[in-house]
Amino acid sequence: MKRIASRLICTLIAAGFLAACSTTPPEAPSVAPPPKPAKIAVVLGAGASKGFAHIGVLKILESHRVPVHMVVGTSVGSLVGSLYAYGYSPYDLQLLAFSLNKEEVVDYMLPDNGFIRGEKLENYVNAKVKYTPIEKFPLPFMAVATNIQTGEELVFGRGNTGKAVRASCSIPGVFNPVAIGDKTCVDGGVVSPVAIDVARRFGADVVIAVDISSHLNASTPRGTVETIMQAIDVMYNKIAQAQIKNADIVIKPKVGHIGSSDFSRRHEAILEGEKAATEAMPAINALLFRLREEGRLP
Repeated sequence: MKRIASRLICTLIAAGFLAACSTTPPEAPSVAPPPKPAKIAVVLGAGASKGFAHIGVLKILESHRVPVHMVVGTSVGSLVGSLYAYGYSPYDLQLLAFSLNKEEVVDYMLPDNGFIRGEKLENYVNAKVKYTPIEKFPLPFMAVATNIQTGEELVFGRGNTGKAVRASCSIPGVFNPVAIGDKTCVDGGVVSPVAIDVARRFGADVVIAVDISSHLNASTPRGTVETIMQAIDVMYNKIAQAQIKNADIVIKPKVGHIGSSDFSRRHEAILEGEKAATEAMPAINALLFRLREEGRLP
């Protein structure tokens, strides 16, 4: 009996020894991957002549050194956004705005599915960007339009810059629709006046959206054009209210009192953009501080 017990003890000791010898040594500590760098997009909304406010917003963002890694624009937002993404500073854009004559971008025609052809706008943009295609811009840029045949949102991030901006700005009933390939394009604001989701789909982690449709003009429109433009503003406003919920920061210049076709109040619109962006800077700075604390911004 003692011999059996002795053998059992020896067997258990040997098993324990072998188990100890076969234990896998702990893995060496691994280095955690660096945090993913944040990509910040500025989304410039639709609103016709109210869009001069975008210039004021960009002036404030740049003066506070807010990093911008992508620009998305709808309608007039695509016009301002394309020039900014190409390389014009906000102060350059302000000079362009003050020197702009409506005749440079508006080519009236006999009413036929619109009474503005849009070719002048296309040519103006292409001349300003020296006929550079969108994909060659130093800053990624997307222009948003609508396929009037299907209601599909169209996003142009390559090719003819002027054509993309023209399509994005082609307000139904005012501009002639634009044929691009097999698609008939009208203003992007029909489906996406503040295209935050486009910025997200193209990789933006943080979206600063500029909504110039939030303050409606309460005056009674005079004439066909004003009625069309005011109706478009109402449509932009209703769609934008749903879209801006997905933005991290929303800047709302108070430009509702400026008519959609009123070029004469461009200075006022720029100032309203500056005011609204200045009011948003504490929230923007808090967001940038958090991203830097996380190691996602330099």
